[in-house]
Amino acid sequence: MIVDFRRNTPALPPLTIMNSTVPTVESFRFLGTTISQDLKWDTHIDSIVKKAQQRLYFLRQLRKFNLPQELLTQFYSAVIESVLCTSITVWFGSATKSDIGRLHRTVRTAERIIGAPLPTLQELYTSE
Repeated sequence: MIVDFRRNTPALPPLTIMNSTVPTVESFRFLGTTISQDLKWDTHIDSIVKKAQQRLYFLRQLRKFNLPQELLTQFYSAVIESVLCTSITVWFGSATKSDIGRLHRTVRTAERIIGAPLPTLQELYTSE
C-alpha cells in the first residue's frame, strides 16, 4: 500500500523485493485494524459496527432469559465494548462525525437492551 496525497499521482514503478513484485492494494488489515490507502477509517469502522451488531443479537437473547442488569453489563463490557475499543487510540481521533455517530448508535442500542447507562466511546477513548 502506498500513501500519496498529491493531486496528480504519477505512475510508480512496481516495488520489487528479492525478485518478487509486491502488489499495490487499496486497504490492508494489520493486527485487526484496516488501514486504507487514503488513511480514512470508513472500512475499519464498518467492520467494527458489523461485529458489534452481530454481538448485540446475543445480548438481546440474554435479555429474553431475564438475566440481571449486572450480568448483561458484564457481557456488554466483555463482548461488545471490547470490539468497539479495539485500537480506539489509533482511529477515534480522526474518525468522521458520521462514523462516530454510527458507533454511538450501537452503544445506545445496548443501553436500551440492558436498561442501564453505559460509558460513551469518548469516555473510553480518553480513559485509555
